[in-house]
Amino acid sequence: MQNSSEQKRYASRYFSLAPVLAILSISVAFTIWAVFNYIFPDLLFHPMP
Repeated sequence: MQNSSEQKRYASRYFSLAPVLAILSISVAFTIWAVFNYIFPDLLFHPMP
């Protein structure tokens, strides 16, 4: 069984990594969304002839 200092170190490592992963995943998702909308624009604002 781990002692208290190892558990605190693990918790601080986890909580410092979770926001970084969240920001990276949201950035990747919005980048893909922006590129997709650039390549295939919404037909409401760019109607086909």
